[in-house]
Amino acid sequence: MSHARSALRRPEAGLALVLAFAAAAVVFAALFLFGRAITPDYTATLFGHADTDAVRLKAQLATGVLGLAALQLLLALWMYRRLPGVRRVPGPVPVVHRITGVVLFALTVPIAVHCVRAYGVQLTGSRAAVHSIAGCFFYGAFAAKVLLVRSRRLPGWALPLAGGALAVAVVVLWYTSALWYFNGNSVPLLSLGHHQPGPG
Repeated sequence: MSHARSALRRPEAGLALVLAFAAAAVVFAALFLFGRAITPDYTATLFGHADTDAVRLKAQLATGVLGLAALQLLLALWMYRRLPGVRRVPGPVPVVHRITGVVLFALTVPIAVHCVRAYGVQLTGSRAAVHSIAGCFFYGAFAAKVLLVRSRRLPGWALPLAGGALAVAVVVLWYTSALWYFNGNSVPLLSLGHHQPGPG
């Protein structure tokens, strides 16, 4: 019976993985193409703030997202008993993990909307290009994780891979935006490439 169950689970797991990767690709492509087609409006506001005030607010929000992502990672390691010396997982841990994820995602939405409206997807200048692509990748990875977390018959590496991809995307986005702002409009390893306005 166990072999029969395993045989049934493999096609279901494979289908879940294919759907998740397809969703990630579709979301990434849709955001990328939309961002490339839009006409940037550098006067776009974020909660009533414009220009450098909007960039500063986005840097602060992005730092909050980074902190929540670190908490998400810690809670995930706790849930899967990957923290040293942890043998017991209190009931509230999974609930806090989910709530943190929802808040994290909600915080990214106004940042992303302003970025798309003000700048679109820019490929001129290494920092702007990396930031733009990472932003599209983040939402693609999020779509994949939402689909994967609903499946109970996945290989053990699937969810950690999706969660890890999201965490890496958050770090890259923060590095190319908030750190760029806090560090006087420059970041190590990525030159601006030009002095025109870019995603912040």
